[in-house]
Parts: sequence; structure tokens; C-alpha cells
Amino acid sequence: MSRHSSDVSTSAIAVATRLSQPKRQSGRYIATIQPPVYRASTIIFKDCHALNERHWSDDFDYSYGTHGTPTTYGLAEQIAALEGAQYCLLAPSGLSAIHLVNSTWLNQGDEVWLPCNAYGPNLENLLYSQRKMGVNVRIYNPLDLETVQFNARSRLIWLEAAGSVTLEFPDLTHLIQRAQAHQVITALDNTWGAGIAFSPFEIGLEKLAVDISVHALTKYPSGGGDILMGSICTQDREKHLHMLQTHATQGIAISGDDAAQISRSLAHITLRYRQHHQQTLEICHFLQTCHQFSQVLHPSLENHAGHQAWRSVCASGLAAGLVSVVLHSRYDQKAVQQFCDALQLFHLGFSWGGPTSLVMYYHLNDLRQQANTISMSSHLKGEWIIRFCVGLENTADLIADIKQALDALAS
Repeated sequence: MSRHSSDVSTSAIAVATRLSQPKRQSGRYIATIQPPVYRASTIIFKDCHALNERHWSDDFDYSYGTHGTPTTYGLAEQIAALEGAQYCLLAPSGLSAIHLVNSTWLNQGDEVWLPCNAYGPNLENLLYSQRKMGVNVRIYNPLDLETVQFNARSRLIWLEAAGSVTLEFPDLTHLIQRAQAHQVITALDNTWGAGIAFSPFEIGLEKLAVDISVHALTKYPSGGGDILMGSICTQDREKHLHMLQTHATQGIAISGDDAAQISRSLAHITLRYRQHHQQTLEICHFLQTCHQFSQVLHPSLENHAGHQAWRSVCASGLAAGLVSVVLHSRYDQKAVQQFCDALQLFHLGFSWGGPTSLVMYYHLNDLRQQANTISMSSHLKGEWIIRFCVGLENTADLIADIKQALDALAS
């Protein structure tokens, strides 16, 4: 007798059993704009053959919820398409995705290179690995590529385009070429470009590709400021499988509900990115007229560090909705905080990429002292930096908000 057949009548089965194992009579599959959401820890195998034939390296390893469901695999395919990759892994946050890359490729004695303007938590993650695992962390100046000196122990280099907070844009072509010549793995934090401003796997006229692209889906792919997630994309199957092993052994998993939320936001990510970009350019032009700021930092500005590199890589002319300003040296911390507190539409908070405009202030020494790289910041004309994340509010209202905060600062 087949294990699926039964001569037990439905009426003889207890209510508790019928509720725990319902006989679903309605059709399972219908055509909808949004796909169904799968929520699963346990996944039921059809039979013992299906159980025994599965393998962790399968493109769709439906064996347990941590490995993936149609919902999470579907999002991974969308992100891979967005970035022009073949393979994609998902993680609970951007930092989790960064940690997966670091923990996969770095062993004791290995050397990893990081730009001085890197995303702060990545530096903290690597310094922790330096203390605990004996990884050697080296810092380079993205504006002076001679500060990158690879050797036989160099294993991984992180790229940021544009850099965190101060938004310098490096010569990606030169960095990738040098890394390839020394067989050093290139990992790009592509959260700023989001797969829209430029493709990480087709950079410049040479059509160079990074080895790995990490993306904080928390930002533009989510678009709502309410979901945490990260991705790791690559074109290389061997590298993908190596990271997939780390993904599995570390128990990295995401919620099907979170994946569905990001998946439905991807249809309009290009429209949102372009709108953020356009509004940020308008605010950039206004900020340049404000005498309180010694510098306005945005890759599209001709006097910005790395402007030509941005133009060569971002042929679309697009940039993320971030702009930073350096305050004149006459302003101290109290004045900076007074300005931020006076803002009404720019809210004090970390992250970016959502509909609500945000602001955050930084002291240059705090940004650079952990890596002891103040000397790499001589192009910045001041100590206090304010970063604006431009949301989707009316641009005139945002400019008026900055004006009234500057008036409060003057008084």
C-alpha cells in the first residue's frame, strides 16, 4: 500500500489532526502580479528519494527554511538581475552580508585592504577579526592609489564608490586592474550605486568586473526605511559556492515576509533612485550658495574629489540621494547640534534610501581616528561634516527647512 493512501475515513480523524493537516481543496496556483509568500522553517519532502537526492549546492535547495524558499530565491534572482550578476545570497542586513564576505575569504595572516572612507561597521568588523583571528587590516587612500601596496599575503580589497559620508569616488578601473594582477579578491560595497548608477560587473570602457558586490537592501531596494537585509552577488560559481558554505554553516537566513516586501518595491526602484538623484542635485546647488559651508560634497560637482572617476563609471550621470557639507571652522559642536535640532523636515537618524529625509553629523577625527588616517583627509576643509539624505518630499520645502535652520544657527 502506498504511504500516501489511507483507508481511514475523514470522520474518524480527530479535529486536532484535521486542523494541523488540512485537506486544502482550493486551487494552489493562480496568476497574480505579486507572487505568493512562502513562510517556512520545515519543508516537507515528497518522498525519501527527494530527501536523499538533495544537495546543498543545488540552485534551489528546498530542504529547510534557512536554505531558501520560492520567496527568498525569487528575491535573490531579482537582485542578481538588478546588479548584472549570476548568483546572489541574501543576509539579514548589509553588515551581515559584509561579515559573510570577510569570514569566508580571510584567514589568519591574510591581509585585507580597506579605504579610509569605508562604511564604519565594516572597519569595526575587520578590526575585530584582526584582534581575534590575526587578520592584517591595511588602510588605503582612495584618492591616492599608490597607498595600496599588495604583497603575497594580500587576499581581499574592499571598494567603496562613493565613500561613506564624505563621498569620494575612487578610480575603480585602476583598483580592479591592480587587484587582478595580484590575484586579490575585489569586494565592492555597491549600496550607493544600487545597481542603477553603474553595474559592478561592467565597469568603465574596459568592462571590468568586481569579484563580489555587496548591497544593503535596507536602502533603495527596500525604499521604505522599514526592512533590514543585505545581498552578496557574484558572477563566479566557485566563489558563490564557497560563500554559500559560509552562509549555511553560519545559519544565515531571512524572513519570507521581509523578502516579499523588498521584492514588491523593486518594480519602482529605478523611478525612486532617479527622483532622489534629481532632488539631491537641486539641493546641492542651493547648498553651494550657503556661506556657512566651506565645501559641498557630491560626486557630480566638478570640484569634488573623484568627480572624473564618477563620470567615467556612472555614464548615466546618476548618483544616490546623499550630499554632505563641511562646516566652516568657526562652528563648534554646539553650533552643529543647534543646526541639526532646528531642522524640521530632515530628521536625525542613520541610514538612507527611504521616503523621509534624514540628517546626521560627524566629526572628522571620529571618522578617521580608528584607522589613524587623518592625514588622508587633507582635501576636506573643516572638522564637522553634516550628511543629508534627501527623501521624496517637495524639494522647495526641504530647501526652506535648511534655510530656517541656518537662520537659527546665525541667531
